[in-house]
Amino acid sequence: MIDREGLAEFLRRRRESLQPEDVGLTRGPRRRTDGLRREEVAVLCHMSTDYYARLERGTGPHPSEQMTAAIAQGLHLSLAERDHLFRLAGHHPPARGVSSEHISPGLLRIFDRLADTPAEIVTEVGETLRQTPVGIALTGPASQREGPERSIGYRWFTDPSARAPYPADEQEVLSRVYASGLRELVAVRGPESRVAHLADLLLARSDDFRRLWATHEVGVRPPEIKRFVHPEVGALELSCQTLLDPDQSHRLLVYTAEPGSESHNKLRLLAVIGTQTLA
Repeated sequence: MIDREGLAEFLRRRRESLQPEDVGLTRGPRRRTDGLRREEVAVLCHMSTDYYARLERGTGPHPSEQMTAAIAQGLHLSLAERDHLFRLAGHHPPARGVSSEHISPGLLRIFDRLADTPAEIVTEVGETLRQTPVGIALTGPASQREGPERSIGYRWFTDPSARAPYPADEQEVLSRVYASGLRELVAVRGPESRVAHLADLLLARSDDFRRLWATHEVGVRPPEIKRFVHPEVGALELSCQTLLDPDQSHRLLVYTAEPGSESHNKLRLLAVIGTQTLA
């Protein structure tokens, strides 16, 4: 059963404890509010200001599990706080660990400061949870996909457009990387796991994946320099730094170019044009 009074107070206290800088927002010169404004939280949670305000007043509807998860992520809650929020909203907390999609506040704080850099947060099976605007411009929107197509490894073998941002001579290497990584994960998570189900789907759908799976190759790692072919700025050579959250098995991937290089200048241009078409 929902605890409307407890939910309202918890939301209000958490909102008041956050500053704009904590969630990647810019502090305005005439700010008087302690903490975040309700409309700012509503944007972070992907809901209307009226809906969120009613929850804080204790007069709102019963939020669904999906809406509760969005609030937990928007307010940058820890796992303990997220679980508390779900109980106040009358729901059982989601599972923790590798199957969880709740991004830790620390990882989000770092991500929020990378607005002008290609970066994304992914699960261990390559499901994109968050992308920076430049990340979307570099490889396309991936965080809104559903089902197995959320995984880049699945799309790589089933959707030809997934390979478009990468040079043709590097695609075979990346195919080996994805098949090898999936093979390793199945051994770690077991035959009844989500990752094993993903492998079964690929075995049924992709000749290329079946060919590589049969080699039983493990330990294949991606090249140190990642090469991309962007339709507007052309070829890029980028390094990829990875920050791991071991509790959730989430990875923050940050793509950078050597300062002063041609790729560095192209990245700066990409940050300006975003997903626009120059032609």
